[in-house]
Amino acid sequence: MTQRQPLQKPDAGTLLDHNRKFYDALWSGARLVEPQRFNTWPLVQSLLPGREQRLEVGPGLRPRLPIAGTHFVDISAPALAALRERGAQVLQGEVTSLPFADAAFDLVCALDIVEHVDDGDGALSELARVARSGATVLISTPLHPSRWTPFDDFVGHKRRYEPDGLLAKLAQNDLVVERSAVFGMQPRSSRLVDFGMWWLNNHRDLAMGTYNRAIMPLGLRFQKALDFSQGMLPTDDVDEILLVCRRAARAPAAS
Repeated sequence: MTQRQPLQKPDAGTLLDHNRKFYDALWSGARLVEPQRFNTWPLVQSLLPGREQRLEVGPGLRPRLPIAGTHFVDISAPALAALRERGAQVLQGEVTSLPFADAAFDLVCALDIVEHVDDGDGALSELARVARSGATVLISTPLHPSRWTPFDDFVGHKRRYEPDGLLAKLAQNDLVVERSAVFGMQPRSSRLVDFGMWWLNNHRDLAMGTYNRAIMPLGLRFQKALDFSQGMLPTDDVDEILLVCRRAARAPAAS
């Protein structure tokens, strides 16, 4: 049995510092990938009519919503600069403190974001706050803390969610799961993950460049179409999930 390589953790600092350094390095050597190339595009296309006020949080250079006319918030300056050149409205910021008024958007997208921040509850609260009643909120996140790997540490994950706990947190923020699908591009092979971790730790620049030029394009080419289930799908064998949520009307406060 191959022994798992020990993780070389980033220098001391906050989780935000780690995430910014990691993704600034990743996006500085990457090209923007058009939203139409992702398997999320058929879903997004179906949601666009009547939803002119759109927000995507933390897209990096992998936006899923149309670029022109969409508001984007990200911690990475290189990613925001590239999006701005394509006609996006961009702001540098964090999901836990979105710089927008309540109920500002008809469509909100935050894929692979809430697991990256210290205050996951605050992130969900903010996504719900800026969504109008009836708005669609797209969220993806990894599941099952028992499946934690060094890859989670390396990319700056703070948590994996237990499915029932995640549903409860969404409900607390008036987010109703209407559909869900298996999501994500992480290899299922633990040996492949181990090799990727060793490569990133020992040859970071080469690994980042190879990921951007070769691995990511291959991943896009072999994406599977998303297969949606009504409500929350059975999650026993699901590593990461995409949730299509509706922002329900918040009950008025008792007088």
